[in-house]
Formats: sequence, structure tokens, C-alpha cells
Amino acid sequence: MYAIVEIAGQQFKVAKDQKVYVHRLQEDEGNKVSFHNVLLLEDGNNITIGAPAIDGAAVEAKVVKHLKGDKVIVFKKKRRKGFRKKNGHRQYLTELVIESIVAKGAKKTVAKA
Repeated sequence: MYAIVEIAGQQFKVAKDQKVYVHRLQEDEGNKVSFHNVLLLEDGNNITIGAPAIDGAAVEAKVVKHLKGDKVIVFKKKRRKGFRKKNGHRQYLTELVIESIVAKGAKKTVAKA
């Protein structure tokens, strides 16, 4: 069983017990999070496609740790002008472990303002 779910503005194909690295989430390490924007579910031969999301479906995950990604070097140069600029970037990431994929009956929790 796998699902395509939107997490932090990106779409991921996830399965149970899979590790996923996503953009930094505002959750503490060890917390459980639930994502309700499930776009596709596959269970054996049954494929369910949402329009745009599947009602009652959810993906539950646990935040393992927060980390920084690999360094990316951005080098800009204009030929014959003597212009060179070197810049580096490391993306803040969150490591998630997918605990379960719920096909029906998941309830959305409303965040209190």
C-alpha cells in the first residue's frame, strides 16, 4: 500500500515504515503529525484518485529529528567581466517516519488559534 501525499508544499510517494526528508516542520522531535491532503491511494489492485484530495484519508507520521541538508554551492560568473560570486546554501529539513496510511475515517484536527 502506498499513497501520494502533499507535505509542506511538495508531493511525496510514501509507504509504511518509510523515511522521508521534508522541508522544516514546526513540530517538536518525537511528535506525531497527520497529513490529510492525500492525492492518491493504492491498496493492492484498488487505486483511488482524489479530486483534488481524498476525503477521510490521512497519512500519519512521527518526527524523528531536525537536520540540515547537504551544502549546495551557487557560483555565478560573467565571462570577460571579472564578475564571480560564490555562495553556499544548506536547506533545513525534517526527517519523518511514516507510521500508517488511513484510507477511510480519518478525522481532521482543527488547530486552535
